[in-house]
Parts: sequence; structure tokens; C-alpha cells
Amino acid sequence: MSRLAGRAAPSGSAAWAADHFRTDVSYLPDLQAYLADLLRSRERLISAFAADDWARSEAMPSQEEIRRLRRLIDRVKADLGDLTAEEQAQIGEAVAVVRRSRSVMLGMPRIGRPLPDVHATRSA
Repeated sequence: MSRLAGRAAPSGSAAWAADHFRTDVSYLPDLQAYLADLLRSRERLISAFAADDWARSEAMPSQEEIRRLRRLIDRVKADLGDLTAEEQAQIGEAVAVVRRSRSVMLGMPRIGRPLPDVHATRSA
């Protein structure tokens, strides 16, 4: 579990769904891509006739998860809509700079290559 605002979040990938989670406009493309992934996964699972009902329901993204993600995206877009065209352009430029300097992944964390073993091999 990850921690947000001093409280445990449901899981690393679902931390955004916690009521106390906050984001900024620079993550909007990632949130939209994650929503699209959830919806595609949901459609694939609905059409998977061979899967047992319990397996399908365990793997299925919940309606609540999808609803919260849509609400978060709508809130970010509404905040952008309240700005003037000039302010939106400035935000767009700032977001481009931030996104170039950051690698974002909302899914599984990346695992780096293992470090080399620097210990000398002992003979038995």
C-alpha cells in the first residue's frame, strides 16, 4: 500500500482513487490513458466467455474506480476551462517542460536491472 496524506491508499495503481488524492494538470494525459486502458480491459473481460465468473469479476475494473477517475479528469479539465486563453497557453508550456523531465507510469512500477555481484567467489 502506498501512503497519501498520512493514510494508506488502496494500492499503488489505485492510489489516485482515494478521496484525499490530488493531482495537477501535468498528469492529465496519463490519467486519460489510464482510463482508456481500464475501459479496454473491461470490454475485453466482458467479451471473455471462457473465463469463470469469479475470475472475470476479480480482474474487472470496478465502476467506482472508473467513476472516480472520470471525476478527477473532469475536475482538472474544468479548472483549465476557468482560465483565460493566455493562462491556458502558459499552463500548456509549463506542462510540456514538466512532462519532458519526468517519466510517468500509472501502472506497474519499472524494475531496474539487478546490480552486479561484487563479492569475490569463495572456494569450498
